[in-house]
Amino acid sequence: MSARSPPPRPTAAPPPDARSRWRQDGGGHGVAAARRRAGRARRRWGRRGDSGGDRRHPLWGGGGSALGPGLGGAARPRPVTVCPVSLRCGLAAGRSYSGGGAYPSVSLTCPLPGVPKAVFAAAESRERFETRVTVLENGLRVASQNKFGQFCTVGILVNSGSRHEAKYLSGISHFLEKLAFSSTAQFGSKDEILLTLEKHGGICDCQASRDTIMYAVSADARGLDTVVNLLADVTLQPRLSDEEIEMTRMAIRFELEDLNMRPDPEPLLTEMIHAAAFRDNTVGLNRFCPVENTDKITRDVLHSYLSSYYTPERMVLAGVGIEHEHLVECARKYLLGVEPVWGSGQGRAVDSSVAQYTGGIVKVEKDMSDVSLGPTPIPELTHIMIGLESCSFLEDDFIPFAVLNMMMGGGGSFSAGGPGKGMFTRLYLNVLNRHHWMYNATSYHHSYEDTGLLCIHASADPKQVREMVEIITREFILMAGAVGEVELERAKTQLKSMLMMNLESRPVIFEDVGRQVLATNTRKLPHELCDLISQVKPSDIKRVVTKMLHKKPAVAALGDLRDLPTYEHIQAALSSKDGRLPRLYRLFR
Repeated sequence: MSARSPPPRPTAAPPPDARSRWRQDGGGHGVAAARRRAGRARRRWGRRGDSGGDRRHPLWGGGGSALGPGLGGAARPRPVTVCPVSLRCGLAAGRSYSGGGAYPSVSLTCPLPGVPKAVFAAAESRERFETRVTVLENGLRVASQNKFGQFCTVGILVNSGSRHEAKYLSGISHFLEKLAFSSTAQFGSKDEILLTLEKHGGICDCQASRDTIMYAVSADARGLDTVVNLLADVTLQPRLSDEEIEMTRMAIRFELEDLNMRPDPEPLLTEMIHAAAFRDNTVGLNRFCPVENTDKITRDVLHSYLSSYYTPERMVLAGVGIEHEHLVECARKYLLGVEPVWGSGQGRAVDSSVAQYTGGIVKVEKDMSDVSLGPTPIPELTHIMIGLESCSFLEDDFIPFAVLNMMMGGGGSFSAGGPGKGMFTRLYLNVLNRHHWMYNATSYHHSYEDTGLLCIHASADPKQVREMVEIITREFILMAGAVGEVELERAKTQLKSMLMMNLESRPVIFEDVGRQVLATNTRKLPHELCDLISQVKPSDIKRVVTKMLHKKPAVAALGDLRDLPTYEHIQAALSSKDGRLPRLYRLFR
């Protein structure tokens, strides 16, 4: 063979089948394919070390160990140029995906060399802005809390509600709620008010409860002067024309009809349980206007009530998202020395009665079979609500009662969600999960300035009313038993998370500031409330429950009540050790 002729090519091996070629090329996916690729990478790195080559890091360079060249050879490492992109942006930026090689593991706990230390945002333990309160010369309190943002929520809260109607016709607060933001001395109609607010991107609302009437506006903070002027006019200078009063009568009649036809009976049951717990006094008075009173409430009746309760010392001007000095300036301009439309003369004496808990039962026999018709109608249900007196929100036991209410939890028989929806609360674990025929079991806690009410609402088929009542009375008795550390911590954590998440909303902060200042002239900040929640112990829960169980129960029942136990039997069950109803013995079944 000639020296210039090329060397002979080696004989080619027979071509492998398609599947083996696919495997050799590293194809496929899953665990097996990953293991094959990792094995080839290890063999490739091993051959480089065994042949005496330098085992450089694919990114940073250097030998196979921190001390020098690869262990398999004696050759000195060649100079390596480090990628500037890798130094600036870290490992991922300089990574090369060509060549099919594997990379040594990089620690996830140690910082990468050459990368600046990360600075993380830290949650502030306290609110950045404090709540400030100023009392004007006429007794009006001005409270504000600044908050980042372009919009603000401002409103007037009045210490007035259905609990103050003992000397008046029941339903005045309901009328005032519907008449709010109607024509005033400056604004000819509700449309004119809405157009004025629209220029500042604003909306308005009025809500009347048992102890507070609240007028609120959310708008651009630059229109604060206009907003306070409008609030002052709506509160102190309403026209209350005959046409507006007649329209309000029609709206109230429609609302009462809707209330009785609504599939969800919770608003009706709440009225009934308050009427049973505080019979004919304070918070037991009806929050909704009775149908027979709609034609009796006139402008003169409303003016008589307003002259007694719409006085500066019973009001708070609260604002969130504005400067305190600016709000005080507007309050002095529009709310100081203003003559209300009903005159400055003294009305009737203010009702300062303290709530008297009576206990008792309120029953309403009602056919619930046709409440919700359609392709999937709601089955006929009987609704029971059993309550016991708790405490006012001014007492120290208010926080343990709030934790207890969260620990009981509950809800409907269907809930889309996990533990965050309360699926591990007692009423879910002990009631809804064990008794498939129960449609609802929910705990509620109503708290006022001088009293409170903790109650459980349950719904089931009318044939199982007696068993349902016994299950609820048993849960009341079990409240005084052992409290697990895990369930208590879960309840406290859930209560704190709900508190903090709700207080991210500006209107909720406004209501919190206004109500607290109206009742106590100051405000407890969220971190203070969270500290009080964290301090609740199992002994605190047992103490408040033991005290609560010594009171007479309040019972509200709605629907088919043929199998409802007597009030005396329910009271006996709550006084027993196991919460069981007295046995009934019948001669004939």
